[in-house]
Amino acid sequence: MSATQHPPMTVLASSRAVISGELTAATIVISTKTGKITSIFHSVLPPSSFPAGTPYADHSPHILLPGLVDAHVHLNEPGRTEWEGFWTGTQAAASGGVTTVIDMPLNAIPPTTTVHGLKEKIKAAEGQCWVDVGFYGGIIPGNAEELKPLVREGVRGFKGFLIDSGVEEFPAVSSTDIEKAMTELADEPTTLMFHAEMIPPITDSVGDHVQWSLPPLAPIGPLNEYRTFLASRPSSFETYAISEILSLAHLAPNLPLHIVHLSAIEAIPLLREARAEGIKITAETCFHYLALAAEKIKHGDTRHKCCPPIRTQSNQDGLWDELLREDDSVIKTVVSDHSPCTPELKLLPPSLAGNHLPTPPSEDEKEPGDFFDAWGGVSSVGLGLPILYTSAYQNKREITPELIAKWCCANTARQVGLEKGKGQLAVGFDGDVCVFDDEAEWVVGERGEGMFFRNKVSAYAGMRMRGV
Repeated sequence: MSATQHPPMTVLASSRAVISGELTAATIVISTKTGKITSIFHSVLPPSSFPAGTPYADHSPHILLPGLVDAHVHLNEPGRTEWEGFWTGTQAAASGGVTTVIDMPLNAIPPTTTVHGLKEKIKAAEGQCWVDVGFYGGIIPGNAEELKPLVREGVRGFKGFLIDSGVEEFPAVSSTDIEKAMTELADEPTTLMFHAEMIPPITDSVGDHVQWSLPPLAPIGPLNEYRTFLASRPSSFETYAISEILSLAHLAPNLPLHIVHLSAIEAIPLLREARAEGIKITAETCFHYLALAAEKIKHGDTRHKCCPPIRTQSNQDGLWDELLREDDSVIKTVVSDHSPCTPELKLLPPSLAGNHLPTPPSEDEKEPGDFFDAWGGVSSVGLGLPILYTSAYQNKREITPELIAKWCCANTARQVGLEKGKGQLAVGFDGDVCVFDDEAEWVVGERGEGMFFRNKVSAYAGMRMRGV
């Protein structure tokens, strides 16, 4: 082989690898020309088994996992690149073993609700991506005629909000809008997804103000106390929205439906009953719902604000119980819902912000630590694997590498129609590999570790993690 030629293959091996969903010793051969896995041996072969000069790495005893597919990320470019961008967001993903991210249709300007918006986003992404990137389309009032063209352009699914999204260019949809979208997409090879929160006709939250992140008309306590915010987004918001979606499912019986970032365990029986009746509906939950609990959130720590909200420890336990069901769990995937913003928009009080974070300008009239005025979203892309592993370890829950690969690789790839090339380590699949050290311990943010996203503001800052 001449000095100018590239080796035709690269080889990875380990005593532990998740191969086609099973834990085994393995040697994986990847074509450097196609990027595909060409062969797998169920043992650790020595370098001498391959031609001289072949790149070879034995990662034993670390675990070889399929590259994670994070099917819920907000990269915000173009339009709000000061919040996040393709360069920093995908670098953060790569740092955590995530080799594919699917970008949500909102928070960028323009949103991905038209073919024009999609092309603007693709143009902005060119030359900036450390990992593979796909895009969702959005459903908003009045864009039904854009949906089929977006499918033809390759979007990986569609998302709509049943409650105000927080950005004016992506308004919430009504039942009539959902009917139009279901009719339009009924026979298309796609998935229709929903941010499932909706204000019931009667609620203690008293009023539409909560849709714009304003406090309810009669808050139960101070606006810098997390319990006040939690009370304003009760679990009934989720169950009411899901009931509304299920009532319309008959309009498109072949169209897969999906609930993004499921938070409330009260919704699980509704989804299980619907699936038993043959409705094609699944749900995801997020790393923060499986690792953080309302009781531990300090006054003013708006890094924990997201919608739906982080609920109680007992709710977290219920999500874990459902996820670990040996039969048909309604929660199929675990994702980050990385939804960052600038430090100013989080309104952190000085006691939590530190010197490196700017404080809001005095003329803003927004109080530091106000959970209602602060932007909602937890920054965590690339942190998901250690978050999941650490939470399970600390709570003595039995999770295996095979389960992680199922929730964060195979099932997320299937959700977005990439199951023929991603989500598994198997012959013919993309050679996307995560090497996971399940013994290493580290602290998020210490010497910059773990936070490669643009704004280093995260609910996990300072937390000790197991696994890297």
